[in-house]
Amino acid sequence: MTASELQKPTKKSRGLYVKMKILHKGRQLEKSLFSKYYQWILWFSFTLYFLTSFVITNKPIPLSKTHVFGSRFSLASRVLFDSVNKTSQQSKLKNPAKFKDLKIYIYELSSEYNEKWLSNKRCSNHLFASEVAIHRALLNAYDFRTLDPTEADFFFVPVYVSCNFSTANGFPDIGHAPSLLFSAIQSISTNFPFWNHSRGSDHIFVASHDYGACFHAMEDRAIDGGIPEFLKNSIILQTFGVNYRHPCQDVENILIPPYISPEIIGKTLEKAPLTGNRDIMVFFRGKMEVHPKNVSGKFYSKRVRTQIWRRYKGDKRFYLHRNRFTGYHSEIARSVFCLCPLGWAPWSPRLVESVALGCVPVILADGIRLPFPSAVKWAEISLTVAERDVGKLGQILEHVAATNLSTIQRNLWDPAIKHALLFNDHMQEGDATWQVLISLYNKLDGSYKKSRVWSQ
Repeated sequence: MTASELQKPTKKSRGLYVKMKILHKGRQLEKSLFSKYYQWILWFSFTLYFLTSFVITNKPIPLSKTHVFGSRFSLASRVLFDSVNKTSQQSKLKNPAKFKDLKIYIYELSSEYNEKWLSNKRCSNHLFASEVAIHRALLNAYDFRTLDPTEADFFFVPVYVSCNFSTANGFPDIGHAPSLLFSAIQSISTNFPFWNHSRGSDHIFVASHDYGACFHAMEDRAIDGGIPEFLKNSIILQTFGVNYRHPCQDVENILIPPYISPEIIGKTLEKAPLTGNRDIMVFFRGKMEVHPKNVSGKFYSKRVRTQIWRRYKGDKRFYLHRNRFTGYHSEIARSVFCLCPLGWAPWSPRLVESVALGCVPVILADGIRLPFPSAVKWAEISLTVAERDVGKLGQILEHVAATNLSTIQRNLWDPAIKHALLFNDHMQEGDATWQVLISLYNKLDGSYKKSRVWSQ
């Protein structure tokens, strides 16, 4: 029905109406009332229809309903989608001028690549969980995320490879990582043109494991396997980094911190503030093998942790424990110095835990490369001790305590330092995901988006 059909009756029609009324007064009165109400119902219905159409047409497209270029992928993860919409009414985090409208497109993959792994709560909370945290943060970063892939600078591929926990020892089994990632790449290259346009050079993956994109916990095995050929053109966000050449970082990469729950850190600091009493001088709790050569035939921690245990287990200045304790964050908050020796790989979650809880990290991992050096001045907040000098630890730390400890602590307790190393589901200015975006922008030299000509 057109608008003209809803107009008032003409004079001619009114005349006919009067004649009919005279001839059939009683019967026509009933019809007149019916016609009158009928016209009101029609008017109300059409008004409601056009109003509803306008609202629907102009409301934002829900994240979980967005499909571009005929994608055959499933809807976004329900868990992640809920996370996005929890604070949909909150003010948006603005894209700062220095990023010049950096835009990231996030692929929607079927649940086998991400959502199904979240059924295990450890998936989003263990030390490799930055792959989940970064995905969530980018989904929530409305001003940085684009739903139009043709305007994207980078493409994020959300594949969780670290949540395949071994039933034997409970540790992540990342042996399936290469095949899972390859399958994801096959999907996006089949359904979208963007991977093939750039050969994956503007695509981002997270490899938050011992040796990053080499996908093995043992260094010799990781080196032998190397980085899968299909990832060598892409950008890898990885926790592994050294300041010398290494096959497992021979790829465009951004060094990121391991994941530590900001909620746990916050709860610990509520009970034990940074400037509170610290009655433990030197703290370490973790794996320290009495016999350095374990069942794998390898020397764990290059014997560094074994030397710490043998040399200082009876020293009252050192609070050392080999058994696990779920509340060990409270012990870190009571400590002045926290030992951060290498494990199988140079990095350790203790680096972030120590900084976040105000304990001076003592790094024992020769050649380690540390995350976000522009935001975290590591030389001003930590100590680095050579692996060969483990036997001198007591002497070194006593000297620091007697000289410049207060300066180090003052630098360490700057809230911005802790903030830069923690991932939040809803990205905050200066936090770990923010630092990733800064690193990505620094890589954007115009060779990604500006040089591409999209074919529709």
